[in-house]
Amino acid sequence: MENGEIIRVLKSVKSGKLSVKDAVAKLSSSYESLGFANIDVGRKLRTGISEVIFCEGKTREQVVEIAGAIYKRNKRLLATRADPETYALVKEAIAKATYNETARTIMVNPHRKRSRKRIAVVSAGTSDMPVAEEAAATAEFLGNAVDRVYDVGVAGIHRLFGHLDRLKRANVLVVVAGMEGALASVVGGLIGGPIIAVPTSVGYGASFGGVASLLAMLNSCAPGVTVVNIDNGFGAGVAASLINSKKGK
Repeated sequence: MENGEIIRVLKSVKSGKLSVKDAVAKLSSSYESLGFANIDVGRKLRTGISEVIFCEGKTREQVVEIAGAIYKRNKRLLATRADPETYALVKEAIAKATYNETARTIMVNPHRKRSRKRIAVVSAGTSDMPVAEEAAATAEFLGNAVDRVYDVGVAGIHRLFGHLDRLKRANVLVVVAGMEGALASVVGGLIGGPIIAVPTSVGYGASFGGVASLLAMLNSCAPGVTVVNIDNGFGAGVAASLINSKKGK
């Protein structure tokens, strides 16, 4: 939506021709066309979270242009699955941009307000860290305090027990695991509260690129375990943040 259209909407509200509710609906459904992409500029009004760039499949030049359009409007930016070369180009355009190499995320001006309720991100193995870090970085960008507990998988389950007190203090847990994906059920059997399980594509041939872990998590006998898609750390981070931001009655 161009500035002229926004002004017309506001004038309509002022004159009484348009209700505030209808004005919000109009503004929240707006978008900005870049030709190759339509930037959903009204997403934050609808969902509370601005549009995020998924960099895979886009050219680096497209990512830079989209990033500039989002930053211009929001003064904040999150891009996922970005390689170092893409980050370098975004950094040239937006000097405040920072890069998390493990998570492959680009951030500009993450939300500084930290919720008192914490999110814990737990990974089974070091190989799962890229997905775990994507979840943790996303949750931090959205204004959450995050505890990281990595490499505590079931092959050495005793490693998990030393962190149980930290995990019990968390309001939401994100559990990331490849191979057979058993860690989500173990944590679900030890810790109360919502658990978001993230299967990863880590594993040998019979793991089928994360399908074995996905099915194991979907079939978890531990109550309260929900599952996102394979390697979807971003989705888990957003879901955890949304749960964490809900106020109790």
